[in-house]
Amino acid sequence: MRFESPATVAEAVTLLNEATGTVYPMAGGTDLLVRLRSGFVEPDLIVDLKRIDALHMIVQEADGLRVGAAVPSAELNEHADALAGWPGVCEATGLIGSTQVQGRCTMVGNLCNASPAADSVPALVAAGAIARVVGPNGTRDVPVEEIPTAPGRTSLKKGEIIESVLLPTKPAHSGEAYLRFIPRTEMDIAVVGVGISLTLDDSGICTDARVGLGAVAATVLLVEDAAKALIGTKVDDAALDALAAACSAAASPINDKRGTIEFRVEIAGTLARRAAKIALARAQQN
Repeated sequence: MRFESPATVAEAVTLLNEATGTVYPMAGGTDLLVRLRSGFVEPDLIVDLKRIDALHMIVQEADGLRVGAAVPSAELNEHADALAGWPGVCEATGLIGSTQVQGRCTMVGNLCNASPAADSVPALVAAGAIARVVGPNGTRDVPVEEIPTAPGRTSLKKGEIIESVLLPTKPAHSGEAYLRFIPRTEMDIAVVGVGISLTLDDSGICTDARVGLGAVAATVLLVEDAAKALIGTKVDDAALDALAAACSAAASPINDKRGTIEFRVEIAGTLARRAAKIALARAQQN
């Protein structure tokens, strides 16, 4: 196995593009190294992205907050602008692994791992996050929900990496939240995860919303019908009932040792209702 630690994004792209065999870019490595030690993967090449200074940046831009691919979750959750503007994303990212893991794991690695149960992804989808993809043919910006295509698979092409994720700035009176259900109290894989972002006008009417739903399909879902259930309402009980029904209807989970199909379908609606109430309270305070 070959291991490379390039110092620039261009070097990383060249290494990945020219390599043959099984190739893995590594942002944090908290999943890849476990699978490597367990014998589930046998890479021909690992390209470590942690030495690339540009990927460690958190930068406020005109359109939002740009978070580099190698920024660890612990650092993101200590960043005042991130916590203030995107609490749902921070909540979700802060649930990846233990305290020790938080010092190394990244939300971009969580995204590219392409697990349907990834915690950060429903929250990123709800936030309208945009991934900046860099590869041998240049740079492109891709909505986060278009990155995972199946369990363990992404839309990234040969030689491409995600350089950063943009968290778009929200209007006034906006709020977001992420909730998940797990069998244990911590450090477990989500049975269902729900991210919700919404915006209110001055009269308290919801003018915009996004709902991300995880662990209930082959990829994390952007549930447009759930968002439509909130828009045009004051997020009252009737709207919350419609939201819950839309999330349950969108769920197409599997049975496994962590939960049955019926349980996941019901919990998707229940968590959506709870997350929406939290997002609403935050929007009313902003």
